[in-house]
Amino acid sequence: MGSTAESAAGRLWNDVRRQGVLLSRALGAREPSEALLARAPRAWMRVLPHVLAFAAAASLLPTGIVVLLNDYGLPGALAGLLGVAQAAPLLLAAARPLSAWYIVFVADILTALALLLWADTLGNQAWPWPPPAIIGYLLLCLPLSLRLPRRTLVAVWLATVAAAVLLGLLNPDHSPGSNVLLVVLSGVVLLLGGAVRERSEAQHVSEVERARRTLLEERARIARELHDVVAHHMSVITVQADSAPYRIEGIPEAAREEFATIAGTARQSLAEMRRLLGVLRSEGSEGSDGDPQLAPQPGLDELDALVESAVHAGVDARLTRSGEADGLPQAVTLSAYRIVQEALANVVRHAPGSAVTVTVAVDDARSALRVEVVNGPAAAPARPLESHGTGHGLIGMRERTRLVGGELDTGRTADGGFRVAAVLPLAEPTRGEIS
Repeated sequence: MGSTAESAAGRLWNDVRRQGVLLSRALGAREPSEALLARAPRAWMRVLPHVLAFAAAASLLPTGIVVLLNDYGLPGALAGLLGVAQAAPLLLAAARPLSAWYIVFVADILTALALLLWADTLGNQAWPWPPPAIIGYLLLCLPLSLRLPRRTLVAVWLATVAAAVLLGLLNPDHSPGSNVLLVVLSGVVLLLGGAVRERSEAQHVSEVERARRTLLEERARIARELHDVVAHHMSVITVQADSAPYRIEGIPEAAREEFATIAGTARQSLAEMRRLLGVLRSEGSEGSDGDPQLAPQPGLDELDALVESAVHAGVDARLTRSGEADGLPQAVTLSAYRIVQEALANVVRHAPGSAVTVTVAVDDARSALRVEVVNGPAAAPARPLESHGTGHGLIGMRERTRLVGGELDTGRTADGGFRVAAVLPLAEPTRGEIS
């Protein structure tokens, strides 16, 4: 009788091991590249899965050994070995859930076979899965479902069902209760955890796409505004080249032809820029009457009105200027205006009622324009006026800073406010192109 049970147990173990290898190869299951919550913004959130895994292993390890020793009557050494094999792998649950599952799955099967062969008596005890084994398996299924793809979770559940059915065939009198319980509960945990993971991944993809779309929209907006700046200078070149032969006496014929060529090239460049602008224009960039917006691009002179509008919106804003600002490149002044505009808009949306200081300074050597917007915490704890901004925020600031070859520094202040600081060089940028 004993040899028959041992041979049946051996065949069962070989079948389970073979099926597990086949499933693993067929699905190409791989460990996740990083631990659970590894990208969480706070340190305690990144540590939390490891703490919970340690707590689960520390509580189930002695409990499992005591149950196997006292309730099932296994020898002490065997009970200790199987109890450790069932509980210790939970320490890997946060970082290597699939490896932990392989170990626990094998340990649970070996425990069921050991109970069948060496237990004094099963009596009314649950078999093939003791209560601590069921709890540990379900706790492991949770991080497993949060880190692995759907097909791997299906394979894990099918392996659980196969092991339950095969073990149940060895001892039908004791198998139905714990077998059904483990199969159903593990399926529920894997299903719910997988649904949470897939929803989180879909949300992440949506956020990435939204950030990419925002970047493209902001670059198109910058291109439209730069058209106005460059078109002005090209128009001046055209007028000067056309009028030079009439303003300057005694110009040789070769020089006249050269001026005519310059004027023609400038007109052709303007026409190509207008065609490009027509491609970039969209319904969202048109005025209410359907015509493209033709208002002059703003600069430093319009900062007073911009700060005043923020004051009307409930922000205690103050503007400070220093240095000689006449004759600055229009691209630089436009970028400075847009950076201040977006920074103030963020304050109005996310920190209503706070005090804001806007500082615009030109270096003594006129080498750079420095823009700084610093706001304190909100005047009173309140829900922000908007839960979502325009979508251009820091992305637009960085693009405009890159455009003129400058540097941007942003971050929270010690008192809970926020600081935006940009250094915009006044010399011709060498690496400010938009790629």
